[in-house]
Amino acid sequence: MSKETNNSAVNDNEPKMQLHPCRVYKAVGFDDDDLDRYTIGIANAFSDIVPGHFHLRQVAEFVKKGVHLAGANAVEFGVIGCCDSVGNGTVGGHYILPSREIIADSIEIMAKAHRLDGIVLLGSCDKIVPGMLMGCLRANIPAIMVPGGPMLSGPAYGEKTKADSTTVAETYGKYQKGIAKWEEVLNLQKITQPTCGSCNFYGTANTMSCTAEALGLVLPGGGAIPAVYNERLRSAKKTGEKIVELVSKNIRPKDIVTKKAIQNAISYVMATGGSTNAVLHISAIGYEAGIDPTWTMQEFDRISGIIPHMAKINPASNDYDMEDFYRAGGVERVMEYLKDHINTDVMTVSGTTLGENIENTNYMYGPCNDNVIRHFENPFSTLGGVAIMRGNLAPDTGVAKPAAIAEEVRRFTGEAICFNSEEECSLALEQLKIKPGHVVVIRYEGPKGGPGMREMYRSMKLMNGQGLATSTALITDGRFSGTNNGCFVGHISPEAAEGGPIAFVQDGDKITIDVYKKEVTLHVSDEELAKRKAQWKYEPKVQSGYLARYAAQASSAATGGVLDWKNH
Repeated sequence: MSKETNNSAVNDNEPKMQLHPCRVYKAVGFDDDDLDRYTIGIANAFSDIVPGHFHLRQVAEFVKKGVHLAGANAVEFGVIGCCDSVGNGTVGGHYILPSREIIADSIEIMAKAHRLDGIVLLGSCDKIVPGMLMGCLRANIPAIMVPGGPMLSGPAYGEKTKADSTTVAETYGKYQKGIAKWEEVLNLQKITQPTCGSCNFYGTANTMSCTAEALGLVLPGGGAIPAVYNERLRSAKKTGEKIVELVSKNIRPKDIVTKKAIQNAISYVMATGGSTNAVLHISAIGYEAGIDPTWTMQEFDRISGIIPHMAKINPASNDYDMEDFYRAGGVERVMEYLKDHINTDVMTVSGTTLGENIENTNYMYGPCNDNVIRHFENPFSTLGGVAIMRGNLAPDTGVAKPAAIAEEVRRFTGEAICFNSEEECSLALEQLKIKPGHVVVIRYEGPKGGPGMREMYRSMKLMNGQGLATSTALITDGRFSGTNNGCFVGHISPEAAEGGPIAFVQDGDKITIDVYKKEVTLHVSDEELAKRKAQWKYEPKVQSGYLARYAAQASSAATGGVLDWKNH
């Protein structure tokens, strides 16, 4: 391996002496022969704060074993990682999506500043996984993602065969209505998250970990292994060995993340009913690979009409969780069932093509459970898992999730009840002001308006707990958690802070959501909307600190919510 050297000399008559650029590594125990080996960075989002990252120190040790077995050096460094579950419904929630950009920055900076030859990314949760992938694309050195894996589930409760952390919020909604006891809420907090790992349902964290595998940036089978399974450690060790091979072959992230690979990732999300946040993150990941987010959104729309809903995992199912999905064959099984409808000639971090990976798959747990994953010809629904919505209320698109919307409310018309923040909506729910027939409008929660585009997770869960899931709807310029269900449309663009039509909705306005037609319609004339717009004023909520900088540069949700620094 050749390294960049400093060829300066005292004068032309003396021999030129080379000074190794990484000689400072000797201060941490490196020897002369170490400096001639590949140096692999391990970007570890471990912390004691986030359940999905609590075990990543151990995972990192197995990555290091693999790196050392392959004859290279492993150097570990830390990366921030916020927990959505802690931030949701609070001021902290404003920082969750903006943290994605900081994570991407840190990966790029460390990879470049320390002249790493390759990098392994360790993370599990919502914005950490896409942020890491964005950063490795910027650095464009050989890279592999190692997700931490999902936690196991809790015992049966209510309609769910396996309870999860969101069961607590739903039960709190029941408590508000007087149909659950406070003791139940307290007990569920202790038993619904029995192990470390990312959330046990198919939310954004697990959607993005699995999508990273579908994209080709995780070793085959590595996206959905539960956190506490020994396979997680073996996959980490294999990753350590494989990253050294990728460096020697010079296979880089931009060789893998192509338009064809993005199409595969979108197809996977559609087939599995992934989180609506995948639209935001895949657009942003593609952007870092030089792919126009507008093209990515068009592909989401196109592919949603081709790929049916083939996998049912909580929240689309009350019976099967991420562990069941993994045992049914996980990402590998879905990609096999999709193989005639995706691009199998794309390169992956295995050093082989997706088609070759499919041919070489070994399903350790035997035949597929077709209650969890079904073949393309026998799907759960012909509607794709995610729908790109348009209409006079969302001129630049919105996003819905048919997989989580009951059939009886896939067409819904109701009267608007408007809130200018998630907190206002939560208070109204506490006061039982939201009634059947309402279309809840939560605005000024977009990338600029929030700022930070918080998830409206808590409001949807409370509505569900209050029995309103099939008699109300919710639209927002904010986001949703992958575990939300009910009739909802998020990512409404342009957002309210940019003067989008959602800013001009008034209480009592009629709104129609039609998931089949992919339309969201405000039944107010253009003339009336123009009058309302003329009277509209907006003042940013935050005037200082990182959130103010983020709000000033954040692009629309329709283009991935990336920092559009070129136009500022």
